[in-house]
Amino acid sequence: MKRTIVVLAMLLLATLAVGQKDTKVTVKVIEREDSNVPYSYMFANGNAAIAQNLNLRGATLTIQFPDGRTAVVNCTSKFQERFAGPGNVRSCRVPLVDELQVETNGDKAKLFWNVSLDGKKVQSETYKIIAVSDAPK
Repeated sequence: MKRTIVVLAMLLLATLAVGQKDTKVTVKVIEREDSNVPYSYMFANGNAAIAQNLNLRGATLTIQFPDGRTAVVNCTSKFQERFAGPGNVRSCRVPLVDELQVETNGDKAKLFWNVSLDGKKVQSETYKIIAVSDAPK
């Protein structure tokens, strides 16, 4: 009896822990840039009318959340172990669609998008969140 209660309590705690993970949210891509050389990326916080130039490299997207907030996310080339020597990097996957799913965790945003007609094949990439603006009032 005690063993059953302990097992049920552990299952309940595991279920609660899984439930705390951030869920996927549908967002829209409103601006994009992709380059292997550094570039200047303009980000404006609409609420405070503050503009900032960000010096970035790689793939950069401005995404808009359903509540109106926007976020700048960036992904640079990632290390990939293949052979010894130079060339052990791969470019970030960049969504070509304007609507995708995002799952956030701290300063990371994992993007998901369909790459097949039937919607069964999904591509994903983890981007770093660079800046977040407030929702317009």
